Amino acid sequence: MAKTSNLYARIEPDVKEQAESILSALGIPVSNAINMFYKQIILQRGIPFEMKLPASRVPDLSKLTKEQLDTELEKGYADVAAGRTKAAGTVFEDIRKDYGV
Repeated sequence: MAKTSNLYARIEPDVKEQAESILSALGIPVSNAINMFYKQIILQRGIPFEMKLPASRVPDLSKLTKEQLDTELEKGYADVAAGRTKAAGTVFEDIRKDYGV
């Protein structure tokens, strides 16, 4: 039997619960998933997934000044006028496909 080492980490309760539920459905014990993650870090010589900030963020409308809100609305009008739009059904299909919902 291989020697083992304990790992202690603080995890947000909701994140922990959701992840453990998924791992349970997959039949993978949490300790095995953590071990797989660590092995991938070793193999990849870094975090085994891309980590970057999104290209653009949706503005928080509650924090915009009137002028900033007007600017954002003008951008939307310009997109509509230039034909840069998608049907709502297409947008929802893209969201479902991209986010698996």
